[in-house]
Amino acid sequence: MGIFGLFNKEKKEKLDKGLEKTRSSFFDKLNKILFSKSTIDSEVLDELEEVLISSDVGVETTIRIIERLEKKVKTEKYTSQEELNNLLRDTIASLLEENTNNALDDESILEKNKPYVIMVVGVNGVGKTTTIGKLAWKFKQAGKKVVIGAADTFRAAAIDQLQIWADRTSAILVRQNMGSDPASVAYDTINQARKAQADVVIIDTAGRLHNKINLMNELSKIKRVIQKVIPEAPHEVLLILDGSTGQNAFEQAKQFTKATEVTALAITKLDGTAKGGVVIGVSDQFKIPVKYIGIGEGIDDLEIFNKREFVDSLFKK
Repeated sequence: MGIFGLFNKEKKEKLDKGLEKTRSSFFDKLNKILFSKSTIDSEVLDELEEVLISSDVGVETTIRIIERLEKKVKTEKYTSQEELNNLLRDTIASLLEENTNNALDDESILEKNKPYVIMVVGVNGVGKTTTIGKLAWKFKQAGKKVVIGAADTFRAAAIDQLQIWADRTSAILVRQNMGSDPASVAYDTINQARKAQADVVIIDTAGRLHNKINLMNELSKIKRVIQKVIPEAPHEVLLILDGSTGQNAFEQAKQFTKATEVTALAITKLDGTAKGGVVIGVSDQFKIPVKYIGIGEGIDDLEIFNKREFVDSLFKK
């Protein structure tokens, strides 16, 4: 059993509800192309391609899915909507499985790396601060001591919001004045976490895509000062993406993966959008595991991404 618990009935119901808009939109489109069709032919696959792209799965991933479907259709006869649904579900599941999910849900990983350092990146407005707060809460609920570093010193609101979350989750917040050197905040955070014998450190970073060179330099500097204290840190670089932005999430992922070595993704706001297909496309295109998904506004509404359960909820009747 992982530190965040088993995927139970309550979590499954929450996931089903969170993906309701995506599921409804997707199947409405799918039903239209299969109406009055008696066989799955090239015309159906062409129309399915449009459905997948319009569902924000992404062009490259859609092409990969269609190519795999074409091979199956050639060797086996599929004549019904249910058969196509099952084939599509299995194809998407296999794509997601190809990206090994190294989700931090194992007690031994934390014990081997104490403190376990997570550097969080992403643009403003994607739910970065909220995700940090929810993540701190999950670790606290698992009995872990958490320190948060407010290294996004360009926005006073970011620091103040993190203070609220730290108070709410009983985490330690390390902060400096607005405009301070972010790397200095990160350095102080690591030192304080070691003194406090913390289990987990979560470091926020600036959410400005001012330009790639400045972003790269800033994130590299933060990494360097962290490594002065813990050479192997950060153990994880978590990129936060807003699922409701659809194709814009792909562009953000492209920019941040060029600027730093992203090791995991968290995709937020899936409950309020019909663009949940972005989870499939981003995971496939960037070969970076989706680790967390946000499916609600509550403090408990950040979940470990379970690929099998995600696909099952997406295709739930």
